[in-house]
Amino acid sequence: MKKINQIYVNGAFITPHGTETFDLISPTTNEKLGEVTLGDEMDTHIAVQAAKEAFKTFSKTSKEERIAYLEKLHHAVSKREEELIAIMVEEYGGTYQFCQASVQIAIATFPTMIETLQNYDFEKTVGQSQVRMESLGVVGIITPWNASNGFICSKLATAIAAGCTVVIKPSEMSAQQTQLIATCFHEAGLPKGLFNIVNGLGNVVGAAITNHPDIAKISFTGSTAVGKTIAKGAVDTMKRVTLELGGKSPNIILEDADLETVIPMAIYGAYMNSGQACIAPTRLLVPASKLDQTNALAQATIAHVKVGNPADPDTHVGPMVSHKQYERVQQFIQIGLDEGATLLTGGLGKPAGLEKGNFVQATIFTNVRNDMRIAQEEIFGPVLSIIPYQNDEDAISIANDTTYGLAAYISSPDLARANRIASQIDAGRICINGFKHDPQAPFGGFKQSGIGREFGTYGLDAYLEPKAILS
Repeated sequence: MKKINQIYVNGAFITPHGTETFDLISPTTNEKLGEVTLGDEMDTHIAVQAAKEAFKTFSKTSKEERIAYLEKLHHAVSKREEELIAIMVEEYGGTYQFCQASVQIAIATFPTMIETLQNYDFEKTVGQSQVRMESLGVVGIITPWNASNGFICSKLATAIAAGCTVVIKPSEMSAQQTQLIATCFHEAGLPKGLFNIVNGLGNVVGAAITNHPDIAKISFTGSTAVGKTIAKGAVDTMKRVTLELGGKSPNIILEDADLETVIPMAIYGAYMNSGQACIAPTRLLVPASKLDQTNALAQATIAHVKVGNPADPDTHVGPMVSHKQYERVQQFIQIGLDEGATLLTGGLGKPAGLEKGNFVQATIFTNVRNDMRIAQEEIFGPVLSIIPYQNDEDAISIANDTTYGLAAYISSPDLARANRIASQIDAGRICINGFKHDPQAPFGGFKQSGIGREFGTYGLDAYLEPKAILS
């Protein structure tokens, strides 16, 4: 059993002031993997002071110096790729397929940000004035459990490019993953205090970061409910915030699409990261005239969806991250049944032979109305709702009839038509004909899916403050 009893502050692993511990439980077996000692308000304050001191010099570094640090981080993280994948599978229960992709994206954030930084102008002439983009200050980074190190890497890379120093509060459930990434960062030999990591609970360390007067900005990825709490707390000291929150993404299948191609892709997409993904297309919108064909194809696809040991390379759906999350998903499956949706596949209870872990049956409801809770609320598990629509206008109306607006998906061989539909969808990212990722394109949400954008120059701008010099 592994004990993690250190945090990372001012260039060193140190014993925290906090003494409370948190058990790390395997999602696959529900056996105890280890425990982590949690930091407290004092640990957070010490970390902020270290970052504040480091900011004095780091904010004055050149592009070339920051690029050199990003290159060191890229090298340090790259050489631990297999370890990072393995610990994510073990601790989080993510499938090997997903964890491999997640770690590769995390590694790629450093060269991607280097490219962004190389082409970024920190001084511009606007009208008759000079505008300087200056480093904001100390940034509080708060990350979730569903792709912990990926979020840490992307946010840290952006902060470094901007000349900011950081205090990171990862999910307490990701402590082993955090320990390994912190070791990678330490080996990169960055200046003391540039990055600091404090394990802790959201209502302790997260709240301390939110309320601390020396934190200039918070970058948070997580639930909409927690994001609202952070935004409310941040306003007292006028912190800048970037909030990437929940989603209930529509996947619109237009009637000219090849259903035999797009329906299987839609099923696997809905189950990305075992359904524990904010961008997962969990509302499948199909023409009402093709609902029966869609249902048949969905049932045929489910026969090939493997729910099981996340370490197996051919597993598509692993366990939920915790028993609490498993219970949440079960409650929503029951809600779907109570609401009168037609259960096409899956349902309540665990798959046969997987009773020890937090496994959920790959579930599909069909003939779902968009006003049902299973169509409106983020379930964060392998539960898909198939919703019939009458025409393009109806599809657009259903897609936008949600409090969320993070991502959307459209399938059609007619790109002009797909783009016309996309222009009317309220979402921060829209993929046409497949699942795509562009690390230079902005990522973030409309409505209650968040505030601000990450990635590329849009993400970098959010860590900078424009100063106009008029002369």
